[in-house]
Amino acid sequence: MNVPTTPAPAAGPSRRAVVAAAVLVALLVAGVVLASRFLGPADTAAQDPTAAPRTGPVGLVPVEAPDAGSPSCASLVGQLTGALPNGGGTLEKLPVADPAPAGAVVWGDRVAEPVVLRCGLSKPGELTPTAQLRVVSGVQWLPVEGTGASTWFAVDRPVYVALTLPDGLGTGPLQTVSEVVGRVLPAQPVRP
Repeated sequence: MNVPTTPAPAAGPSRRAVVAAAVLVALLVAGVVLASRFLGPADTAAQDPTAAPRTGPVGLVPVEAPDAGSPSCASLVGQLTGALPNGGGTLEKLPVADPAPAGAVVWGDRVAEPVVLRCGLSKPGELTPTAQLRVVSGVQWLPVEGTGASTWFAVDRPVYVALTLPDGLGTGPLQTVSEVVGRVLPAQPVRP
């Protein structure tokens, strides 16, 4: 008598192995998402290791700065001679391309966007009686967020000073510039 036989089940991963693999993949994806949110973007050089460092002076677009040639701005720019701290490193003072605007100073690492200080600007339009000011080392600043950078305006000095900081920079440059502004330029009431 001929008895039909059932074929043996095909060998493959067990249900337990498939579930374990799916859980590991989900944990890996969750870890990558969490790491990207908490660690933030890497520095520019790490994002693009092939990025060539910038060479030569930094070009600045002209802006309205009616008091840039004032004695107050000359004193401030004269005191901003060194590098700025940035996390564990420093941002070196960089040359400004001709025609270099009066009252401007630039720092950077020649890879990322530079930190730019401009002295003697016109009153910022965002400075209103209800504007939220922040005090850093005794200097009142008006922060204005932009795309890829923020600009901080010192608004309680005889001239307006703007410090533009690329996103992702620490507080070292703002702290150092605040200390110099506070030492060189006398405080006065905010003029909203």
